[in-house]
Amino acid sequence: MKSNFFKSSSILRKFLVFNLIVFLVLGVFTFFYLNAIKPNLVKNRSEQHSIIISNTSDHINRLKIEFTKDSVTDFLLSTRFLFQNLDRVQLYNLDSNLLADTDTLDLAKDAFVKNENVEETPIDKLEEEENIKKKLNESQATTFNTENYVKKYSKQKDKENKLIASETINNNFYVITINTVKIEDKNRGYIVVSEISNDILVAVDERKNFILRTVFSIALVILIFSVFLNKYILKPIRSLVLYTKAIKEKDVKIGKHEKYLLRKDEVGQLSRSLNDMTADLYKRINIAETFSSDLAHEIRNPLTSLKGASEVLENTDDNEKRKKLIKVISHDVERIERLITDYSQMLKDEASLSRAKMEKIDLSSIVTSVVEDFNSDLLNSNKNIEIEIDRTNLNGSKLNILGVESKLEQIVANLLDNAVSFSPANGKISVICGIKEKKAQLVIEDEGPGFNEKNIDKIFDRFYSNRPENFGEHSGLGLNIVKNIIELHGGSIDASNQSIPKKGARIEVLIPIYK
Repeated sequence: MKSNFFKSSSILRKFLVFNLIVFLVLGVFTFFYLNAIKPNLVKNRSEQHSIIISNTSDHINRLKIEFTKDSVTDFLLSTRFLFQNLDRVQLYNLDSNLLADTDTLDLAKDAFVKNENVEETPIDKLEEEENIKKKLNESQATTFNTENYVKKYSKQKDKENKLIASETINNNFYVITINTVKIEDKNRGYIVVSEISNDILVAVDERKNFILRTVFSIALVILIFSVFLNKYILKPIRSLVLYTKAIKEKDVKIGKHEKYLLRKDEVGQLSRSLNDMTADLYKRINIAETFSSDLAHEIRNPLTSLKGASEVLENTDDNEKRKKLIKVISHDVERIERLITDYSQMLKDEASLSRAKMEKIDLSSIVTSVVEDFNSDLLNSNKNIEIEIDRTNLNGSKLNILGVESKLEQIVANLLDNAVSFSPANGKISVICGIKEKKAQLVIEDEGPGFNEKNIDKIFDRFYSNRPENFGEHSGLGLNIVKNIIELHGGSIDASNQSIPKKGARIEVLIPIYK
């Protein structure tokens, strides 16, 4: 169930769910952290109390103080420097009876010194005890009920461990530490150190507030990022998905993606790429439909001729006429075979070129290689036609372009083959390599009759041929294949007749230079 949810849900939902899970995990850790802050701070404060308790025990041992009320009271008076930073120090005997308490001493709280100038006034012993009890009661009403903590500690089996407690009274937070007082390694009583530690509560509140502010800030950032993610990334992607679905389902072309074409980021690049790919797809579909129609038309003509000739052949006994009809049938079959072969080769070339990886190639070196092969073939076939290469415009530099070597060789070979077929005996073909308008230029000029067409661009149409005497040997696809390959390389091709006094055809190819 969970797996299906994540597979089918949107990126935004996955993002929010993921962040929710992270928040829950962080919330659990935060809860435990906040619960541990206060005990840790109380423990740290108690460590400070333990140092004072240890120093107090050392002084009692060093001074050999008897653990009686009078001795302990005098001790508290004489060791005032030990307790200057504390709110209250109490000493109990082993029976949990209070012996001395800094809160009940008639002392200046800031100095813990005895006033020498005050004359002692005799007080009845009973009244003195009642006053002390009254002060104790008042003190315990505003601070810890330390007697209960002492009794609890005295019942502890392990007296080596101190007792740490905390309590809030009258909006004040107290930390209390109780430990034993040892004289000559024997427990003689208990010492209680208590201190108002409101700063601990302040520190805990500060941490809580900091965490809450941090959580709120992170939640706000995630919310803003989610809105940004949905508006600027996910929404455009959904529009592009709908656009591709509309194309797949042959639906009416939607234009919601067009507003993303002007964006300079990755979404804009993706939109433009999809738009170009779709345009190219429709172009290929239209070309395929047009080409199929043209091919059917071109095949239908020789088939009609073939059918008529075969019917006449069947009903004639004239040998001469039969020979002519057989020749017509042979030409028709060759024409159909050439059409199918060239059409199949053209489809293979387009498919291989779309899969091939273009590389940096020197066009002039390809021209040299192809021209050498043609000159060799022309020499062996005793055709008095010479092909020359002119590189004067290059000044020795390379003519680098980005392309597929085999297809570039095919371009040069097809153009040379076309020039050779129109060249007269003892003719000359010029191949010029140069640079024009920051593009690689390849020009092929022959001394043939040139182009008779009013619209010379027709020679690049499919199935167009002006060689009726060579019927069946040419399908009319050669120059069209060349044009397609050049355009797939980002180039252009142009045909014209040479200027007077020269005559003959001139084919110019321009392909972007690759640096």
